[in-house]
Amino acid sequence: MSGTENVRRRRSVIAASVAAGVLLAGGGGIYLATTASGDGTGADAAAKAADAAGPPPPLRLEGGSGDATGGGDTRGGPGIAPGEPDPGGGPNGTVYTAKGPLPQGPSSAAVHRPEGLVTSAEVTRLAEALGISGSPSLVGEVWTIRPEKDGSGARLDVARKAPGNWTYSWYDGGPAGDACLKGKACPPPGESKPAPGGTPLSEAAAKAAAAPILKALGQDDAKVTATGVVNGSVRVVNADPVVGGLPTYGWSTGLHIARDGRAVAGSGTLKDPAEGATYPVIGAAKALAGLNEDAKGTGPIGVGHCPTAPPGVDGNGKPEDTRTGGKPAPGHVEPTSPCQTIGDLAAPDRVPVTAAVFGLAARDVDGERLLVPSWLFTADPVDGAPYTVARTAVAPEHLAPPSKPSPEPTPPPGDGTRAARVVESVRVQGDGRELAVTFWGGVCSTYTVKADEQPDRVTVRIVEKTDPDRVCIMIAKDFTKTVTLKSPLGDRPVVDAASGEAVPRR
Repeated sequence: MSGTENVRRRRSVIAASVAAGVLLAGGGGIYLATTASGDGTGADAAAKAADAAGPPPPLRLEGGSGDATGGGDTRGGPGIAPGEPDPGGGPNGTVYTAKGPLPQGPSSAAVHRPEGLVTSAEVTRLAEALGISGSPSLVGEVWTIRPEKDGSGARLDVARKAPGNWTYSWYDGGPAGDACLKGKACPPPGESKPAPGGTPLSEAAAKAAAAPILKALGQDDAKVTATGVVNGSVRVVNADPVVGGLPTYGWSTGLHIARDGRAVAGSGTLKDPAEGATYPVIGAAKALAGLNEDAKGTGPIGVGHCPTAPPGVDGNGKPEDTRTGGKPAPGHVEPTSPCQTIGDLAAPDRVPVTAAVFGLAARDVDGERLLVPSWLFTADPVDGAPYTVARTAVAPEHLAPPSKPSPEPTPPPGDGTRAARVVESVRVQGDGRELAVTFWGGVCSTYTVKADEQPDRVTVRIVEKTDPDRVCIMIAKDFTKTVTLKSPLGDRPVVDAASGEAVPRR
């Protein structure tokens, strides 16, 4: 029996103890819920076994005891996906209102954590599904299959440590040096050519093209969407896998499918996380109440404080005569009531919740990325597209307070440096010694790139410098900065100092 068949059989057995119910909401929409079957087997039996083994260790979630997660980077912890609203609401807060009865869900569920090491055989199976030839080689802690000397072709990098974060990209190469046409800009060696125009594949065709790759990953039962398009003709396929018989959030696989049905880029995780400790969980109603508590808002911003009311004055505009024993003097004018800011007057945003599904959401726990039992709420605002908000379902008594961050060393006066930012990608330029490093940063900061060269890897770090006396708006943009190595990069992987992970080449 193949590894994929083992994964499918294990999931089907676990999923047999879970039933999906469909209820009509008051507004005519559809409300989805996932609840335990309650027949004394499956999840109930697992809960009894967990009770016999003793209480699970407290779960320490980074970023709060159960805060909302709306979108997120699978590497960097809970966050807000581009284009999605803040699940915590604006300054006036957000109130999420269920459009139908909320399910109770199971009585307990297990966290899932990465375990083990990725093998060469597992990397080869993924490479074959992507259409990549060649055998993987271990460079440091990264399995890699990379193009030939001219830099054109497919490249696959897979972290050896579970969950096996992987990135795949395709380079068409391009003319360089004297081969460039006069008057035309010559792209650096190895840089991708501009994507050809034309109509992208249909959603159905893109899903069909991605199916063999998802099957190789053991994710043929994943929830798949293909609504996005990049570069005008490349269809984006996203797959949220099923783990332990439950849907996941923040653990997705992404594939870019070209017009010819070929995968030209992708990323995800190669190894399924293993089942860990089992925790009692709360129902959707209690989770939604906690979500609303977190989404109360931050109060008015950007409007400043109202001026205080002036003291009472007499009819001639002079201060009130205090010799009257506190009684108003003739011609006294009462001061006006304190003003109210726009934030004081505005009501919180009200967003309908049209679906609630019990599943697993990616969370950082004591510095480790885990899948934690969560309620996945579908928020459907009147003036925007639906989005998902995840709320931790682990019972509060089993959540440890977040650890206090260790104090950062105080920079020298006027230095204003901060911790390194996460690197998005890197491109090799010139003679192989120059690296163009791309990352996100603030518009009011200045950045430099530092490189630490080792025989088996090159570690890059982004150093940010700010002006503590400068008032700046919180807007992010992408930056590309270069750093020159002492020797050509060659086959060495580039590692991000902030995340410890291999950086994809572009």
